[in-house]
Amino acid sequence: MKKHVIIGAGILGASAAYHLARAGEAVTIIDRADPGQATQAAAGIICPWISQRRNKAWYALVKAGAAYYPSLIKELEAEGEHETGYKRVGALSLHTDPKKLDELVKRAEKRKLDAPEIGKITRLSAQEVQELFPPISEKIEGVHISGAARVDGAALKDALLRSATRHGAEMVSGDAVLVLDKDQKVVIRVNDAAYHADSIVVTAGAWADNVLASLNIKFNVQAQKAQILHLELPEQQTDHWPVVIPQGDQYLLAFEEGRIVAGATHEDNVGFDQRVTASGSLELLSKALHHAPGLADASVQNVKVGFRPFTPNFLPVIGRLPGYEHILVANGLGATGLTMGPYLGSELAKMAIDLETEIDLSLYSLSHAMKKDASTHP
Repeated sequence: MKKHVIIGAGILGASAAYHLARAGEAVTIIDRADPGQATQAAAGIICPWISQRRNKAWYALVKAGAAYYPSLIKELEAEGEHETGYKRVGALSLHTDPKKLDELVKRAEKRKLDAPEIGKITRLSAQEVQELFPPISEKIEGVHISGAARVDGAALKDALLRSATRHGAEMVSGDAVLVLDKDQKVVIRVNDAAYHADSIVVTAGAWADNVLASLNIKFNVQAQKAQILHLELPEQQTDHWPVVIPQGDQYLLAFEEGRIVAGATHEDNVGFDQRVTASGSLELLSKALHHAPGLADASVQNVKVGFRPFTPNFLPVIGRLPGYEHILVANGLGATGLTMGPYLGSELAKMAIDLETEIDLSLYSLSHAMKKDASTHP
């Protein structure tokens, strides 16, 4: 049995901790609960198959991530975790141009050949769209993808961490600092305590560069701010409503008890600005009401803020840190973190115990996101 320290308990770190602890490994999870943690703020749409993004390496991760969910949720439920935040409710993709929807159907049918989990693909009239999600405009047609799902990031993360602790994992709250001892071995210091580990897993999201800086490593991760609007429709049974993907960069998710989530802004170069802004709120409300005017009478509950981590070329990176082979790093999941995070966490766990991974690690090399000071070496 090895000792593992995981730094950062978002969806990626929580998944890695769960899989390692379930395998009987000794696991310590360190998290400082930064405001704006992406997983804590996020609500996710698990429907990667209709994306027009052409990057094959990215698609391989989200496709595998979506396929992985049913088995993971079944495992968690078998352990008594029934509040995972995950539910297969289908997705509605909307567009004002019928030709675009016909193209989407063709793209989805093609991808279904090696992704049967996509389920049934159905072209819908505007009336049929509104029957599934009543607040939607009466004029918008759509395509329904039955295999799509929604997930509450915070709920799933908490379920993974609860299960990990049942399997013996230890949770530590604080700021993890990597330091070299007199023998040039890496020690993790937290709250005046020192932790030694056979493997260190850095899953610190948008804050990973701070964690690695003490090793004279410049890690290239950028924080993209997302503001996410939470609404409530009084006396509406919304638990079964599908997720909605309009044209553009917005989404609508319905949860139980009339809760509707509208997201999200994509704000670059603003740092870790945790404010809810007037412009951000206006953007969210304007887009939501444009596509779903039936939400006009909804109550505004709050706006959450999260920071998505992006690495160069908007492609995730995962691997062993050069010069520190026992340190594993994964980052850059961006806006699809909830789709691929649990799966990538399971792959990280395999790496930590020297098992073969399913993914081709060369496609997601850490070298794409890091630059080490040439004057230093472990």
